[in-house]
Formats: sequence, structure tokens, C-alpha cells
Amino acid sequence: MNRTQKMIYISLLSAQAVILGLIERSIPFPFAFAPGAKLGIANLIIIVAIYTLPFKDSFKVVWMRLLMTTLLGGTLSTFLYSTAGALLSYFGMLFVKFAGGKRVSIIGVSATGGILHNLGQLLVASSIAQTWTVLLYLPVLSSMGILSGIAIGIAANFLMEKVSTIQRFRQENDEKKSPEFRKKLNESLS
Repeated sequence: MNRTQKMIYISLLSAQAVILGLIERSIPFPFAFAPGAKLGIANLIIIVAIYTLPFKDSFKVVWMRLLMTTLLGGTLSTFLYSTAGALLSYFGMLFVKFAGGKRVSIIGVSATGGILHNLGQLLVASSIAQTWTVLLYLPVLSSMGILSGIAIGIAANFLMEKVSTIQRFRQENDEKKSPEFRKKLNESLS
């Protein structure tokens, strides 16, 4: 994969995440017992980015999604909530992916992201409200985060098995992490 292909892939993932985020924003609120809960379907693309791109490039997808979604209909407060949730979720998913290795599936990584996204947003809400009682809402949102995280993880797993472009990027990303690739790279640089 050359640099241009990688830039196009990052741009396409970012655009898809923005579109899914805007579509989700236009869907009427489905959960009457959990006000503010969303499905988080844009995280489907973030999961794909985490599994198919190196850290620096997957982080670009997260930032472009946050900025573009805010510019296309957000406010400063939605940017604060989204940024806190997205960053905590992203770094938590990366940690679980690398610390868990082969023992944690895409579904587990996605469920972790769902919980941490809600935690990040509630931390911002509690700092704005200047009270920790906002965090009492965490169990309700966490249950929704786990369920939507599992659904998003299943969808991401399906995409990574069925879409050939995603398979190619994932294979190239995995090869770059292998010891054989690093050895060949070091030999070619010497």
C-alpha cells in the first residue's frame, strides 16, 4: 500500500464515520428508559480503523470524525462531550486490544469502547455541573454501552471478514507488526 492509497483509505473511513454519526443524530431517540443514550454506530468505523491502521493513522480518523461532525451540526458543548467520550473510548479500546492480545475479540474491544465513551461524557457532565452525582447515571448508560458495543463489534467483525479492502489493510497492518517484517526492514535500512 502506498501513501496515496493510505490517505484515501483514511479519508474514506473518516467520511463514513461522519456520515454514520450524522445519520444517528437524525434518528429519533430509541431508548426511553435511558435519556441521552445513543447506539454509537460511528464507532463501527473507529473499530475498523483500529484493526486496519497504525496508531497514528487511526487517531487521525478519530480526530477528523470529531471535527467534521462538530462543524456539520454540533456546538461547543457537543464537541466537549464527544471529544471526552471518543478519546477515552479510543485509548481504552487500544489498551484492551494490545493488553488482551488474542484473548480479547473485536466484540470485547468494542464493548469496552461503549462503556468508556459513556464514562467520558459523564465526567464532562459532572465537571460542568460541578457535582459527582451525575455519575450515578453510569450503570444505566453502561448497560446500554455494553449492548451497543456488542452489536457494533459483531458488525465490525462481519465487515472485516467480508470486505476485501478492509481485509487487505488489516493483513498489511498485521504484517508490519510481525518480527519478520521488522527484521527485513532493518536489513534493508542497513
